[in-house]
Amino acid sequence: MAQKPSIPKGTRDFGQQEMAERNYIFDTIRSVFRTFGYSQIETPAMENLSTLLGKYGDEGDKLLFRILNSGDAFAEADFSRPLASQVCEKGLRYDLTVPFARFVVQHQNDISFPFKRFQIQPVWRADRPQKGRYREFYQCDADVIGSKSQINELELVQIVDKVFGLLGVNVLIKINNRKVLTGFAEICGFPDKVIDITVAIDKLDKIGLEAVEAEMEQKGLTKEAIEVIESILKLSGDTSEKIASMRDLMNGGSASGIVSETGLKGLDELEELFGFIEAAGVKNPVEIDLSLARGLNYYTGAIFEVKALDFEIGSICGGGRYDNLTGIFGLPDMSGVGISFGADRIYDVLKGLDKFPDGLKSSTKILFANMGTEEIEYLLPVASALRNEGVSVEIYPDNTKLKKQFDYADRKNIPFLSITGGDEIAAGTVQIKNLATGDQQTFPKGDIEGIISFISR
Repeated sequence: MAQKPSIPKGTRDFGQQEMAERNYIFDTIRSVFRTFGYSQIETPAMENLSTLLGKYGDEGDKLLFRILNSGDAFAEADFSRPLASQVCEKGLRYDLTVPFARFVVQHQNDISFPFKRFQIQPVWRADRPQKGRYREFYQCDADVIGSKSQINELELVQIVDKVFGLLGVNVLIKINNRKVLTGFAEICGFPDKVIDITVAIDKLDKIGLEAVEAEMEQKGLTKEAIEVIESILKLSGDTSEKIASMRDLMNGGSASGIVSETGLKGLDELEELFGFIEAAGVKNPVEIDLSLARGLNYYTGAIFEVKALDFEIGSICGGGRYDNLTGIFGLPDMSGVGISFGADRIYDVLKGLDKFPDGLKSSTKILFANMGTEEIEYLLPVASALRNEGVSVEIYPDNTKLKKQFDYADRKNIPFLSITGGDEIAAGTVQIKNLATGDQQTFPKGDIEGIISFISR
């Protein structure tokens, strides 16, 4: 007995209904990107491992899918040396930002800076599959590189605000700054532990404060240093109050008495950005979150995370400022900032909140019933004229019972059906029926405008 086919864990098939819904998300995001002047590019699914490794931290490197050089890659391997570098020189991309940085460096002579691009492509991570977390998933990224202005950060916030407004999802936009997190490490007396501190803080929502403190202790931080960080994480108040409290701490007001110039610079950037956001009239709530760390090593300035307010799920969008990424590939002093929409999680949110429009149920607007060869030949010019006007039309391929053709329209959620027979041919007309309301009208064969008006009500 043949084994039942399956797909790898953490991946999914998408049927026609799901693809219509996913394309609704992609098209919405794509349209907003374009209104802010972003142009689309694509990069290969696989990159050289030298491009990917070391860009995501140790934890990220462990999640890279590596690709064998060939089906018999082990045949010529020297087993006296480490195998990984011999048999795997390429890997599936982990995100779209690092390939974008590689693209910028490789094509720098063909690019006008600041360069604003977006990508909508799949990425892969060797993670443990769970609800809302997949091994293969799509990201929708927008980045601008070649400018340090925080107007770019503002526009990303506006893009988030616009996209989720169009999708009908209420979100909370959280913002922090990696310079502030560097300031954490400096004022607690462990400037060399900034990565360890940010990786631990980034897990606060998942594992809680006590577990975060335990992790920092394991990394070598003293009790006194952890208390300084705890006091920061527990700060309350609105944005201006949090910035004022943090400014005092970064200016020597913590228990250590250490001044952090880097932390103060980060607070200046946050203050400017929130001033822009207020002036721009962003509709969704935006807050400063001092626990927000986003564990990717390449962030150097503002960092973003977006949460759905009415649906329980992880982050559905995130990003930040990076100053050193292209320098790794030989193009220094090229600052950029970007944001990534998690399309798969957004899909789960829209599905859970029943936010997909009813019009997505079928791509076909009208089904012409098959009453015989003569009738089909009569209808072909009508179908062609409607398609030329952008109307999706199907002609049922087989001359069979009308009930079967009605059932087909019902299963595919096709809203309009045309049953045109000998009487209509003799009269030079076409009959169109709204299957939801039962409303039925007859039009002259050439009245394409009238037919479109009827099906567009």
